[in-house]
Amino acid sequence: MTEITFKALKREKAGKGAARACRREGRVPAIIYGGKKDPVMISLDPVEIEKALNIEDFFESEIVVDIEGKKEKVTCQDVQFHPVTDAPIHVDFLR
Repeated sequence: MTEITFKALKREKAGKGAARACRREGRVPAIIYGGKKDPVMISLDPVEIEKALNIEDFFESEIVVDIEGKKEKVTCQDVQFHPVTDAPIHVDFLR
């Protein structure tokens, strides 16, 4: 298993409009949920996520997400891709 680390920024707003605004800023919206805690909305660097997706066992890997200094251990639950460009447009992480 490979350990992957992402640096993330916290997002304040949820919903379609907020996710689109995040993408316009050049980031990939994501969410961390589960573990009997409140969901945390974050945004990731698209270059980091593209590199990580090329790792063979990405979905089985332990991922550390550094949210402005606070670290969370997660696994990737789902990635949504753009239908034409195959760029990641949203990522779901599970605690």
